[in-house]
Amino acid sequence: MAAVVGPLQALHYLCRVLFFFWQFCILLGDESTEIPPYMMKCPSNGLCSRLPADCVDCATNFSCVYGKPVTFDCTVKPSVTCVDQDFKSQRNFIINMTCRFCWQLPETDYECSSYTGCMTVSCPRQRYHANCTVRDHIHCLGNRTFPKMLYCNWTGGYKWSTALALSITLGGFGADRFYLGQWREGLGKLFSFGGLGIWTLIDVLLIGVGYVGPADGSLYI
Repeated sequence: MAAVVGPLQALHYLCRVLFFFWQFCILLGDESTEIPPYMMKCPSNGLCSRLPADCVDCATNFSCVYGKPVTFDCTVKPSVTCVDQDFKSQRNFIINMTCRFCWQLPETDYECSSYTGCMTVSCPRQRYHANCTVRDHIHCLGNRTFPKMLYCNWTGGYKWSTALALSITLGGFGADRFYLGQWREGLGKLFSFGGLGIWTLIDVLLIGVGYVGPADGSLYI
């Protein structure tokens, strides 16, 4: 009897090991079916024609006439669900857009990176290299991320109205220059009593027209 129980226990143990590996393989298979990254931008059961560009694949034609209306055949990406005007599920649809590349879009249709290491008040006006990305709901031709040269337009929080008010009221003591971070000019005005009033009047004009700005090179707010 003992000779029979031994092989049965070994068989039972082997079956448990095989069952464990079977469950482990099932879990691995579930983990491999991850949700695609673009699904975070794709609303469920919305109109197919209003899906973000990352949710569809379109057969674009680069030989279209620039600035003219054009239609393209599109297909929703896997795992994306959408409907037509009659709320019926569909995967293939037509999208209407204007024939133009992404870098030709108006500035309101894309977002660009900012840069604070350049001077906004300079002659000639300085530019910087920016990386721009088209907004999700905008459709265009070519790469949706592109480089572009932009004018420096960042601000450090300095107010033009405050600088002008200080220049008019306390400009003789250099308060306007101190406020703008130009402490050397501020000390010069302070110890010269505003250049006997001449420097004060000049600064009122220069700040009023925006020629004199913050020392960090930013724009007024």
